[in-house]
Amino acid sequence: MGYETKQSRLVLDFLKENADRHYSAEEVYFALVGCGGHIGRTTVYRQLDKLVDDGRARKFSAGDNNASCYQFCNPDVCHNHYHLKCSGCGKLIHTECDFLDKLSSHILNEHRFIVDSSQTVLYGLCRDCQERTEI
Repeated sequence: MGYETKQSRLVLDFLKENADRHYSAEEVYFALVGCGGHIGRTTVYRQLDKLVDDGRARKFSAGDNNASCYQFCNPDVCHNHYHLKCSGCGKLIHTECDFLDKLSSHILNEHRFIVDSSQTVLYGLCRDCQERTEI
């Protein structure tokens, strides 16, 4: 992991404190600056890449614009499983689901394709956002 700077600690702490969500590098930057952190945009990008390389953060590709999102990688919580991302509030839900495991097996057996479920994110609305829209 090497030497840890104040800026790398800022980025890591932000991701840890918000481990239930994932953020773009820009969102991390604006959140840190908004809280009085002294950090440059380039430094945020560089620190996020280092955290991914060190295995302390995960990087998710998001959509057609190739934007990436980052999340703290807690080995006790985030391992090889699917993720559900709420398009309303941004919450990231870790799923342990036999049905989705069977889906991965089906894709392997029928389509000869190995799904990397640690990188798989399904988008939709969480229960809380569904209830807010019904009101």
